[in-house]
Amino acid sequence: MSELASTNSAKCSQTTAADNKEKATAAKPQEQEEEEVDIDLEAPETEKAALAIQNQFRRFQKKKK
Repeated sequence: MSELASTNSAKCSQTTAADNKEKATAAKPQEQEEEEVDIDLEAPETEKAALAIQNQFRRFQKKKK
């Protein structure tokens, strides 16, 4: 009887370890290749967009207080 119990507990621990590996693998985000974005940082429309985003963020921070 004790041999049967030790065999069952060994099987349970093996399946638990396998389940934990699967969960850990599923929790990690899949590595994706980074897409290279070519943005001209000196372009006037880029600068205008950056200023608009910064102003919106500042307004948000003021409202937050």
